[in-house]
Amino acid sequence: MLTRTSRTVAKRRLVPTKGMATAAPRIGDTKVRMSPLEEGNYINYQRIEDNLAIVRKRLNRPLTLSEKILYGHLDDPVNEQIIRGTSYLKLRPDRVACQDATAQMAILQFMSAGMPTTAVPTTVHCDHLIEAQVGGVKDLARAIDINREVYDFLATATAKYGIGFWKPGSGIIHQIILENYAFPGGLMIGTDSHTPNAGGLGMIACGVGGADAVDVMADLPWELKCPKVIGVNLTGQISGWTTPKDVILKVAGILTVKGGTGAIVEYTGPGVQSLSCTGMATICNMGAEIGATTSLFPYNSRMGDYLRATKRGDIADYAKQFQHNLKPDEGAEYDQVIEINLSELEPHINGPFTPDLATPISKFAQAVKENNWPQELKVGLIGSCTNSSYEDMSRSASIARQAADHGLEVKSKFTITPGSEQVRATIERDGQIGMFESVGGVVLANACGPCIGQWDRRDVKKGEKNSIITSYNRNFTGRNDANPATHAFVASPDIVTAMTFAGDLTFNPLTDSLTGSDGKPFKFEDPSGNELPPRGYDPGEDTFQPPPEDRASVNVIVSPTSDRLQLLKPFQPWDGKQPTDLPVLIKVLGKCTTDHISAGGPWLKYRGHLQNISQNCLIGAINIANKEANKVENQVTGEWGGVPQTAAYYRDHGIKWVVIGDHNYGEGSSREHAALEPRYLGGLAIITRSFARIHETNLKKQGMLALTFADPADYDKMTPNDKVDIKGLESFAPGKNLTLVAKHPDGTTDEISLAHSFNEGQIEWFKAGSALNLMASKAKKN
Repeated sequence: MLTRTSRTVAKRRLVPTKGMATAAPRIGDTKVRMSPLEEGNYINYQRIEDNLAIVRKRLNRPLTLSEKILYGHLDDPVNEQIIRGTSYLKLRPDRVACQDATAQMAILQFMSAGMPTTAVPTTVHCDHLIEAQVGGVKDLARAIDINREVYDFLATATAKYGIGFWKPGSGIIHQIILENYAFPGGLMIGTDSHTPNAGGLGMIACGVGGADAVDVMADLPWELKCPKVIGVNLTGQISGWTTPKDVILKVAGILTVKGGTGAIVEYTGPGVQSLSCTGMATICNMGAEIGATTSLFPYNSRMGDYLRATKRGDIADYAKQFQHNLKPDEGAEYDQVIEINLSELEPHINGPFTPDLATPISKFAQAVKENNWPQELKVGLIGSCTNSSYEDMSRSASIARQAADHGLEVKSKFTITPGSEQVRATIERDGQIGMFESVGGVVLANACGPCIGQWDRRDVKKGEKNSIITSYNRNFTGRNDANPATHAFVASPDIVTAMTFAGDLTFNPLTDSLTGSDGKPFKFEDPSGNELPPRGYDPGEDTFQPPPEDRASVNVIVSPTSDRLQLLKPFQPWDGKQPTDLPVLIKVLGKCTTDHISAGGPWLKYRGHLQNISQNCLIGAINIANKEANKVENQVTGEWGGVPQTAAYYRDHGIKWVVIGDHNYGEGSSREHAALEPRYLGGLAIITRSFARIHETNLKKQGMLALTFADPADYDKMTPNDKVDIKGLESFAPGKNLTLVAKHPDGTTDEISLAHSFNEGQIEWFKAGSALNLMASKAKKN
């Protein structure tokens, strides 16, 4: 892997001594590795220092922490326009991380760029393709057998291109990053929406699509709209049943699923000191559910403790030296400020069907009854990338121990997902796994599992109304088990664990009692646990494959007959003509997440095969014409059929098409397949009231027009049987609206103004057919 030196070279300041001048020490004079696992890749605090010296003179104002880190990674700090919420920044991330489901497409795209190695340190993590069925060991063995072709491709491709490879069973990408790669003041992009987990170590870590990752891997700057900054001021002290998870559950209730769009959420205030490093990571992780670009905390001693516990004490010492740039300036201004008193914060439970419906525990039983939510709790699930730390597991085990002391086992099914092999090995050694299993819990593989729909659930039938509660981050309809009737609620691991012993959603462990095996009532005491393992971490099995010394002899083989992997063909460039008479493929009613656009679960196995996975395109979206999913009318034949089949018919007959969407279209996962699929099936434009950030960028990268109604009310003027013209592409320019002519079935028309956020570079992506096409054409010229 190549390393990059600072693009801005600062002269050393000369300090006079007796009779001579000597160079003052610079932060860059100290060389500290980004990770113990990587040789030759060093933390570049000097670049941040140098860039900020320039930016401070230009802006002449105090900076927030996120501004310091972002602007410290600018590609051109002298000339870059810096206007929050308006300008686009070109940034140089320190590293890239990919999970196995999205890595397939990212690597296939990188292979098309024709480079021998990645320009920045990159890792791939096998965590998404392991289905939860009966238990960790058997589920992992089954996954390795089923996914062997994909794992072999990833293992050889990473070896070929100088990428670190974490084998199946290693753990969840975000936990592995926190344990091995995240560092204060760093900038990382990852092909998973919960990449912001690394904000718990003071790193700006953003979820992106694979095309963005490919840019950075290929030594191009990463482009990001200059974020606004939301400050969350924490006062008081966290204690009792309240956990860091409750902070983000509360914030989600305040900001909603789109309130953080276009902004970085920055946590400040004296209350930060009462949160563990992994607790801060939990908060940042679930910040993805409010649409935030990322979330982060200032560097403090709790982060230092975690770095030392994970054998990175040199980074802790280095960060302490650089602490002046790892916290906000005095007087820094935020676009919005939220105040939360941790001493008064109640545990919360969010859901069902959306992660921003927040209810304090004291009012939850009443809400269950008033809303007629299924009161019986079928399953409680703890772990995932959001809450699988040693602290989380030890606190939950303390609750299980109290129940066991009173002779109880769980009434609901109870599953535990360790976040990493290191966490699993440590909690096995320290007895937490034994405690969970003694009360009826099932320990799953170190993988995403039910959190992303990789759950072979068999205790209820599809369509059967039921309730589950998880310590995960996301609970959209059908997200966990593909059952749209499942009411999924999100809470802390403490609340989830306690509720499994009651088997009842109206149980409040803070106030209510259970009956022990002796017939006597007992009430849970406050949970307790260790922030870090007192005996240190047990690394467990070694599951990391570093790139080999000799990579020239490595062959990456993709079978032409594979149904899992498929080499990519370039998309066609824009033909330069004004689009006319484009049919509306579907007018989507209400929420349309990336799960609706490109379903997960069983479809994950096709993430490396664009043709096959495109058969799930928009099958979960609700058609406003009939209030049904995956049933649209073909405007040529008049026949009703599936969305992908109808789209393919249009494509095969030379007809481009558009989708009409509602607010926050593309909310949720970073999966770029939700953009690749409509492009592959012949779509030209997605036209909505508003977009989620990552999805809008993904569409642009693939050469799609991501457009919004200048007046959101114009969504109502569109009918699902319209044909449309799009005017203005011959003079397509930043800030200049396009015009849609809607031709209704009754012969009437409407002219509708369409806004967009394309800049000049992104317009070139559209004209070239995709960002990858443009990159490849420039590479050929050079």
